[in-house]
Amino acid sequence: MEFSIAKSDEQGRVFGWANVAFTADGQQVEDLQKDLIDEADLEEAAYKFMAEFQEAGEMHQRMGIAKVIESMVFTKEKQQALGIPEGTLPVGWWLGLQITDEAVKKAVQERRLVAFSIGGQARREAVAP
Repeated sequence: MEFSIAKSDEQGRVFGWANVAFTADGQQVEDLQKDLIDEADLEEAAYKFMAEFQEAGEMHQRMGIAKVIESMVFTKEKQQALGIPEGTLPVGWWLGLQITDEAVKKAVQERRLVAFSIGGQARREAVAP
């Protein structure tokens, strides 16, 4: 599943799902590498990213092209606490970036860059069928 940029503006701010663990109807999402992530691991990864990095790269290469301006992991528990009706939002990580690189800003505006892709490392574990 690819997570497209949901909103962008002329100032270079972009927003969208960085990752989704479960769709709004409760189906677990398989990413482009055929991996799954559970709610707790996604939340922990997002917290670690925010604590240690808070900046984005372009195509997993050149870092420092954007700064995080918004981040929230919408777990089931948080959605309930916020009064969001069950089945409305996915369990996922919503991200907002302020693009600081003019070439990347232009690529987003021209729709040549249209999605988020989180890089990361994980230990693969077999999932029982």
